[in-house]
Amino acid sequence: MTHLVIDIGNTLTKVAVFELDQLVQVNQFEIVEADYFYELLDKYKVTRAIVSSVKKNTEAWLTDLEAKVPLVYFNNLMTSGIKNHYLTPGTLGTDRLAAVIGASHLYPGQNSLVITGGTCITYDYVDSGANYFGGSISPGLNMRYKAVNNYTAGLPLINADTDFNAAYGNNTETAIRSGVQNGIKYELTGFIESYKAVNNQLNIVLSGGDSIFFDRLLKNSIFAPYIKNEPYLVLKGLNAAIQKHND
Repeated sequence: MTHLVIDIGNTLTKVAVFELDQLVQVNQFEIVEADYFYELLDKYKVTRAIVSSVKKNTEAWLTDLEAKVPLVYFNNLMTSGIKNHYLTPGTLGTDRLAAVIGASHLYPGQNSLVITGGTCITYDYVDSGANYFGGSISPGLNMRYKAVNNYTAGLPLINADTDFNAAYGNNTETAIRSGVQNGIKYELTGFIESYKAVNNQLNIVLSGGDSIFFDRLLKNSIFAPYIKNEPYLVLKGLNAAIQKHND
């Protein structure tokens, strides 16, 4: 079975092709052209497609795609073996649900804390019994830099610097950088410590566009041996969901 997997995020749309569990192609776009999908359908002989979207409006190209291949819209009922205890499952972001499905699929019978770095940073825990109760959402890396600029009169907008590793800043730019990037580092370690206090046997699964940056922040920490970098975790979770959906 060959699946087309589409993850429509706040900023980017990620598109992947899977042959069973094997990821064979992946790409991401700010603006999607329908012709790209037609090329994939023909090249890989896609049999099914699944789409997850955090947006309220439906993309126009989805209607065209639905006419070409059986298309499933991922929703909160497609838990794929996850026991979802979230109190309001209808409000749970499909990207968060897909991420915990992906972690449980990749590391069955294990405890996993999924940390996704995108527009927001999300923390979601799934235990060894595939139970999911909820998690946390905080502002993402770029959102923090923009907030410092937007909500003050005199602080500049600067970009992230993945090579920054000072304990503090000695001018305005580096002070902002220290506050934002060290702040995220301390937030990451604080959340990990709290979950490891509950269960010491814990995978730390990093995903999303900032996963490599998070990995770098944590590489010298005591948590480094537990880190699993899975930048395509949501896509893998969606692929697991469509496989289960069609069993």
